[in-house]
Amino acid sequence: MLQATEALLAVIKASVDAGRLTGQDRIGVQVGKIVNRHKVAKHFELSIGDAALTWARRQDAIDAEAALDGLYVIRTSLGEQHMDAPTCVRSYKALSNVERAFRSLKTVDLKVRPIHHRLADRVRAHILLCMLACHVEWHMREAWRELMFADTDQAAKATRDPVAPARRSASAQHKAATKQLDDEQPAHSFATLLAEMATLVRNTCRTPSVGADAPTFEVLTTPTAHQQRALTLIQAIQP
Repeated sequence: MLQATEALLAVIKASVDAGRLTGQDRIGVQVGKIVNRHKVAKHFELSIGDAALTWARRQDAIDAEAALDGLYVIRTSLGEQHMDAPTCVRSYKALSNVERAFRSLKTVDLKVRPIHHRLADRVRAHILLCMLACHVEWHMREAWRELMFADTDQAAKATRDPVAPARRSASAQHKAATKQLDDEQPAHSFATLLAEMATLVRNTCRTPSVGADAPTFEVLTTPTAHQQRALTLIQAIQP
């Protein structure tokens, strides 16, 4: 980025040296248009005259930023006895779950927006229902983890280096590579698994051309082995 900025400055300097661009104000305007294009203007010392343009790198500032490049600091008000450094990092990274939940609420699944209610209590009720649905969705995702591309080895999160790049377990990598589970059934995303479960229906049947009070009976779709496995996992959720 430093080199790219210098290349842009060199184009302006060539115009200044050739006499095509003169005047401190005009030169300054041209420099101002490009000097922070790559967000490194703070690392240059510029000298602009009526017919001259020079610059130099602020090497001390560059070295100081390079020493921290790629690093970030997490600060918490909790004492070390309540949350050590690795736990603090894991908790910070867990914010991705919150971001996914908000994305699910707003756009992907529940679509809380736009809200067409006009009364405040109805808006609050709408939001509450969406939050409850999000809570149910979380439990479903956890219960169905073994049927989806999700990693089932969640215990490793508590012991692995929280700063190092996360690595999926061998079973999760196998599912991602083969698109299949251990029983050779297809691995699913949450959306595709819901779509498969949606084929289970209950039909209320009655004799044609009879009154509304005529006897009825119900016919249930027979679940496949894969669907039955998903239903069993759902039933095992603890309240």
